Amino acid sequence: MMDAMPLATISRNLCFGGVQAVYSHDSPETGTPMRFGVYLPPQASARTPVPVLYWLSGLSCTEENFIVKAGAQRVAAELGLAIVAPDTSPRGLDLPGETASWDFGRGAGFYVDATQAPWSAHYRMYSYVTEELRWLVACHFPIDPTRSGICGHSMGGHGALTIALRNPQAYKSVSAFAPITSPMHCPWGEKAFAGYLGPDRAAWLDYDATELIASRGWKGPPLLVDQGAADPFLDTQLKPDLLREACRRAGVPLDLRLREGYDHSYFFVASFIEEHLRFHARHLASSGSLTTIGEAATHD
Repeated sequence: MMDAMPLATISRNLCFGGVQAVYSHDSPETGTPMRFGVYLPPQASARTPVPVLYWLSGLSCTEENFIVKAGAQRVAAELGLAIVAPDTSPRGLDLPGETASWDFGRGAGFYVDATQAPWSAHYRMYSYVTEELRWLVACHFPIDPTRSGICGHSMGGHGALTIALRNPQAYKSVSAFAPITSPMHCPWGEKAFAGYLGPDRAAWLDYDATELIASRGWKGPPLLVDQGAADPFLDTQLKPDLLREACRRAGVPLDLRLREGYDHSYFFVASFIEEHLRFHARHLASSGSLTTIGEAATHD
């Protein structure tokens, strides 16, 4: 791949001894400027590469939603875990129909590589996340790319599951909040896939978690999924029972937690993000190289 592109710093703030920043860069994949957030824990200042968790946000979000709403930095600082949160689509294109609805187009890239005009030239969020962003992060920040996990919410939960299932060599752990478990069988996914990928449903299979579990399986740690029982999209869009059944048939371990009374909001994400961060930290630790804040203080 080409040399790492330069980054422009949009914001930089100290947070729990680490740094929460937002960067922009010109993306060859999307042909547009792209933004992403990075939280570097205090352990990274010791020039010891830290494990990294990629967070994928949901419909209508930017890189900012997770940064300001999830409350993840305190626990990430304790665990010595970097977090990278990209935007959810290209911006500034003004393609026909791009802003006509909130669940397709801008802010709704669905983490696919579009094949249909006019989307195919720019809506390449799958390759952006799995190739370009990983390369940028590895080149610019003190992270260990061999210890990468991925997590997301709603559309981003769909993205996290499908990306991990297709790239088990790159992502060692995966979890999701209220994921769209089978986009091929819900209105959000059918609309997005038809628009980005065309009418041939065979072209959709590589972006559906339940289909990928059936065809590829998963040999990593259990899939961790939290789902609010009071989520208004539970039965129409998210359908966790389809994921449960796919995992049962394929013998893939799934820890699916139905949380009574919780909805689809970031209040739900914030309530359980600590459990997800600790889950990823356990599985990304290697030979004791996951350094705590106290241990980091002993380094030069």
